[in-house]
Amino acid sequence: MAIRIVQLGSDRAPDEGVRIGTVRRPPRGVPKADFGSRNYYDVWLPTLSPSAELVTQALAATTDAEWNAFVRKFRAEMNNGDASKVLDTLAALSATANFSVGCYCENENRCHRSVLRQLLADRGATLA
Repeated sequence: MAIRIVQLGSDRAPDEGVRIGTVRRPPRGVPKADFGSRNYYDVWLPTLSPSAELVTQALAATTDAEWNAFVRKFRAEMNNGDASKVLDTLAALSATANFSVGCYCENENRCHRSVLRQLLADRGATLA
């Protein structure tokens, strides 16, 4: 059992399980009833997306220093309040279920899901 970190909208892997969208906004122009069948997500969990302010900062980051500043702030957001509890829960569930967590970004290295991958690993999650 494990968590996969995925790009929303990409083809699903065999045995991927439930796909969780950790994005601030639903996909544009896609009816809600089609989110799962079009491989976006089955469940929307915006709690694990960056705040609107940090989304703007991440999209504007052109240097490693700017990206690293975003990562520091996003990690701080995720290590407090409900987000931290949700990450703990997902890490624990990874021992007994297959599921995936994702975002729309093409490049995981410049996407908040790369940070989520590390935060989940830090909590002992099993990652695919």
